Amino acid sequence: MKSKLLAQTGAERTFILVLDEGEEALATITAFAKQERIGAASLSAIGAFTRGVVGWFDFAARGYRDIPVEEQCEVLSLIGDIAVGDDGAPSLHAHIVLGLKDGSTRGGHLLEGVTHPTLEVVLVETPVHLRRRKHPALGIALIEF
Repeated sequence: MKSKLLAQTGAERTFILVLDEGEEALATITAFAKQERIGAASLSAIGAFTRGVVGWFDFAARGYRDIPVEEQCEVLSLIGDIAVGDDGAPSLHAHIVLGLKDGSTRGGHLLEGVTHPTLEVVLVETPVHLRRRKHPALGIALIEF
């Protein structure tokens, strides 16, 4: 991955990340946030994956149902945020829409995505840190102020 600081205004920073072939998107973005000590941010991205997994949250089961995409796909839209998780580390929450070769789409929570050939991410850090806490009754972690 390559990254560059595009702008800094006070405590707000804007970065561009360009992921390399074969990098797993969720892990790479999370590692960057940890390295840069990012406690709150929004992000958007476009690019392509060789394969991916999106998730649909099943409230009854309190977990994600995997929707594997085992083919080259376009990242039509990836949006998300970063907050500090219960473990004190950056927690990435992202939703994605993947375009398939027949024009159909698969979308949901980003669980895995292997970059091919690239993923371009714009990440905007905010000066106020956010906290994401697990809610056992729901089975998910939500941002708390």
